[in-house]
Amino acid sequence: MAQIKNGFVDEQVDVRLDLFLEIEKLKKEKKAVLLAHYYQNPDIQDVADYIGDSLGLAQQAQKTDADIILFAGVHFMAETAKILNPAKKVLIPDMNAGCSLADSCPPKKFSDFKKQHPNHIVISYINCSAEIKILSDVICTSSNAVKIVESFPKEQAIIFAPDKNLGAYINKITGRNMLLWNGSCEVHEIFSLEKIVKLKIQHPNALLVAHPECEEPILEQADFIGSTSAILNFTKTNNKKEFIVATETGILHQMIKNSPDKIFIPAPPNNSCACNDCPHMKLNTLEKIYLALKHEQPEIILSETVIEQAKKPILRMLEF
Repeated sequence: MAQIKNGFVDEQVDVRLDLFLEIEKLKKEKKAVLLAHYYQNPDIQDVADYIGDSLGLAQQAQKTDADIILFAGVHFMAETAKILNPAKKVLIPDMNAGCSLADSCPPKKFSDFKKQHPNHIVISYINCSAEIKILSDVICTSSNAVKIVESFPKEQAIIFAPDKNLGAYINKITGRNMLLWNGSCEVHEIFSLEKIVKLKIQHPNALLVAHPECEEPILEQADFIGSTSAILNFTKTNNKKEFIVATETGILHQMIKNSPDKIFIPAPPNNSCACNDCPHMKLNTLEKIYLALKHEQPEIILSETVIEQAKKPILRMLEF
């Protein structure tokens, strides 16, 4: 049995190994599928069987016939895959790959908050823990959030959790007045408005594309606002040649592959870094992918009760 230390398989990998080749061999041998989020490192994206945003990955997890799902993303994504596939083995390269947004919504505090507003239904962004999903009526992603919110009558009182920025954006474009939980994503919260404005001056022909998890001042400057997959599609189909990208930098790999003739400029954060990486997503490495497949560890384990209760609002989302 492999030794799990610090949340991942602690084993030296022979530097002479061709990890791309070895991972492909293990996937075939174990009938495993590798799902990767757009925010993963380019090497992981290139070896993945499917690359997507939260909605696409949830849909793919639901329909896969693989025996093993290896999820190169963060913990709540792998949890979602397990909830949708309780009979399958679901692995994650590093158990410490968490999510600041999910962490900003502790289940006990949210449960108390929900009890204070008994007439409200709960729509939760998929970037949350299984415990929060259990407390929700329906789950959404940034791709389908507006559609799901508008499926409820305007008079229906709604709590939206955990992302206050996405919730505020939906309120603005739908005219709703949802009650927002005060959570946020550390990656999308630290973009520098001042630096972005300067970039726009330096690149007058560039369009600013932004994820709705960004704060409102950034969104007000944006030429296009959308989910990760929507942003990717917009830059692919738009005839402009320059784009300033206000989301996690992992998406630039697919943008460049799709549109090698275009220029993509990562929007800078309000620190000394030139671009904005998610420290949790970047915990996953090619070596950890290989070792997770080799030893079938670390594995996502959830109780039958959690799976049964958390599955209902996810399936309700997937019906949309």
